[in-house]
Amino acid sequence: MILSFSVIMKTGDFMFGARKKNLQKIDRILLITFGILLIYGLLILNSATLSIEGNLLRSQLISTGIGLFLLMIILLIDIDLIKKLYIPIYIFSMALLLLVFFFGVGQEEWGANSWLVIGPVSFQASEIAKIGIILSLGRILEDNHEKLNKPKILLKVLILAALPILLVMSQPDMGTAFVMIFIVLVMLFTAGLHLNYFLGAVVAGIASLPFIYLRLDEFQKNRILNFLHPERDVSDTGYQAMQSKIAIGSGKLSGKGLNKGIQNQYNFIPEKQTDFIFAVVSEELGFLGGVFLILLYGILLYRFLHVANKTASLYQKLIIMGIFAMFLFHIFENIGMSIGLVPITGIPLPFFSYGGTFQITNIICLGIVLSASIQREPLSFE
Repeated sequence: MILSFSVIMKTGDFMFGARKKNLQKIDRILLITFGILLIYGLLILNSATLSIEGNLLRSQLISTGIGLFLLMIILLIDIDLIKKLYIPIYIFSMALLLLVFFFGVGQEEWGANSWLVIGPVSFQASEIAKIGIILSLGRILEDNHEKLNKPKILLKVLILAALPILLVMSQPDMGTAFVMIFIVLVMLFTAGLHLNYFLGAVVAGIASLPFIYLRLDEFQKNRILNFLHPERDVSDTGYQAMQSKIAIGSGKLSGKGLNKGIQNQYNFIPEKQTDFIFAVVSEELGFLGGVFLILLYGILLYRFLHVANKTASLYQKLIIMGIFAMFLFHIFENIGMSIGLVPITGIPLPFFSYGGTFQITNIICLGIVLSASIQREPLSFE
């Protein structure tokens, strides 16, 4: 056993399942970027939670440790083994969302019944379902990609993709539902769906906007109205967006210094540890800190595309593009709503926002991409 371990460390090869993995081929740029984002995020979260009761940073550190442990396990697993389990993964994801439908909590505190509580542990089922829909839809699209443009096949795929999204909408968690919709669209595009279908979807989406607006809750309508008219209600429903922009503007070029932001430390920024943590970055580290963060995210997303382009497996390409879509939506929406570019939807920022399930989910997804970067051809047992 000791001899085998020494050979693995020396050659960089190891096996779990049917394929070898080669750690020497791991995407080092992606790994380093991930490490910097992780440390950067914990430093900012520490500042954001200094004036908040409860040891939120400790909880986030525990979640980060769990995520890193799972990442190491994922690096050992043959991705094709995950592909074979797509039906159990899909069923498990649906089961979690159904449990939330009946036993979910969180409406009073967060506006949506998105959490399940088991003893002392609470977690957001929709975050786990995001991984589930990526892993299961990847296999479904791989099996049907040659006939994907046939209406019957496409309808089957869309129904399977729509079921978990509708359950998330019913919580109601429109932000996460939009993330999942974007993931599905990007994966469909990657699988080769004809552009005519996307154009048709855009036309149908625009035509349905008035009907969707009428069905929105009052707080959701206020978010849209406040986006269109930022000074409409700055003392109440528009307070979050206004305080976020004040914090970002006051940071100027280099910021007020870590842990020294007035808007942050005196709790003028609502939900500063989650939805509006980018305002903390910009107030305390300024324009330079914000640009540095966006640059790191840009490198991360580029490396996702690089790994997807290198793989010869359609399944791996599909799931990596699904993960790419998930990160892209979260990054654009969170930063966009903080600076007033898009309406507020309650979307957290990867590796920065507080949230145990969210942190673990993001690290697992990063592990899947890293695992794809070291995946090798099937072993020859001759």
